[in-house]
Parts: sequence; C-alpha cells; structure tokens
Amino acid sequence: MGFSSCFWSAHFTPLQIGHSRLMRKASARNSVGAHQRSSFPLKGCNTELLGLHIPKAGDDICREWSFARGSRIVTIPHSARFIRNQKALGVHASWLTTSQIASSAFTWGTAAVLPFYTLMVVAPKAELTKKSMKTGIPFIVLGLFYAYLLYLSWTPDTLKAMFSSKYFMPELPAITKLFSSEMTVASGWIHLLAVDLFAARQVFHDGLENQIETRHSVSLCLLFCPIGIATHFVTKALTKGTSD
Repeated sequence: MGFSSCFWSAHFTPLQIGHSRLMRKASARNSVGAHQRSSFPLKGCNTELLGLHIPKAGDDICREWSFARGSRIVTIPHSARFIRNQKALGVHASWLTTSQIASSAFTWGTAAVLPFYTLMVVAPKAELTKKSMKTGIPFIVLGLFYAYLLYLSWTPDTLKAMFSSKYFMPELPAITKLFSSEMTVASGWIHLLAVDLFAARQVFHDGLENQIETRHSVSLCLLFCPIGIATHFVTKALTKGTSD
C-alpha cells in the first residue's frame, strides 16, 4: 500500500507541475495586457483563394491574442496609402500638361522680346539700347527655348508632314495638320519671335549706320516682319534720294 501510494505520487506530480507552469505562462501573458499584437510585413501576391482574401505585398499581418478568444491573425491593408499617392501623382502630372507648357511658352517668349523693341523705338540713340542690341544673349536663350519646345512637339510624323509630297516638299494640308497641336504652334511662335527680333536688330543697326529713321520699320518687324523689312528699304531709298 505504501509502495502504490509512492507510485501514485511519483506518477502524477510531473503533470501537476506542468499544469502549474502552463497556468503561470497564461497569467503572465494576461498581466502584460488583455490583447497583445505582433506585426510583420508580408510580401506576397494580391489574390483570392476559395473566397478568402490573401494579403498582398506590403500588407501587415497582426497576430492578436486574448485569453478568452485565443489567437487570431488580422490583415491591415495599405490601400489608403496607395490611393493618397495616386492623388499626389495626379497633382504633379497636372502641372506639366502640354497645354500649360505651350501657353506659358507663348506668354514668356512674347514678354522677353518686348523690352528690346521698346528700347529701339523709344530710345534708339541711347547707349543702353546700343549695348543691348549688340549682345547675342537673347538669341541664344530663344534658340534653346525653341529647341526644347521642338523636342516636346516632335512626333514620328513630323518629318513626314514636312516632306509629304513626292518631290520632298511640304504641302499645305500636311502643315495645317502639323500645326493643329498647341505645342507645335508655341514652338513656331518662338521661332518667329527669334527671327523677327534678329531682323529688327539688323534694321536698327543699318539705320544708325546710314542715319535713317527706323522706328516705324522696327515696330512693323514685331508683328509683320516682311513688311517691316520692306518698309526699311523703301525708307532708305527715299532718304538717299532726298539727300542727293
């Protein structure tokens, strides 16, 4: 009887010890908090299997444990963050639309050449005007600006439109179609501003050299450059005829 009593005690004591250890671990978990979470990012594919959502790449997996409900896994998607980034990208993309670039190029290009025309018309004999019209910086800036707009407006059909005839000559319908783009019109406008300003400067220098009035001719060069050039030659011929 004593032997069996000892055997009973020796057989069940480890179970009691293991059970008490398990209870201590459970109470230690509950002492930290009713719920514990541990999260880690999951890298996977965004798909579904048998109607159950499988987390996508970038989602967080949270393991939630409670004494009453046990352990479960919770997925925290990052869809809200992705939508916010899409909106931000949309705003930045709207800053660089073709229409806005073309409109800004048209406005700033026109404003850039007006001071030089103003000096040549208002104060043609001033030292500031003479120095301003000797420099080539305005033409370098306009040339780079034109090259940038030409790059933006260039398409695979640009050369085809410029040499559309069988004689490799431009045709009016093809050029009309080519200038249907706002960016192409803006680049063409910068091209005209640069050429007109160069012609106006040549008229201005020729007038100073030969003591000829050039204000009307320079003014016409701004909007009607061929007429301005022709007017200058007519004025020059009339001035020489009068002096003779």
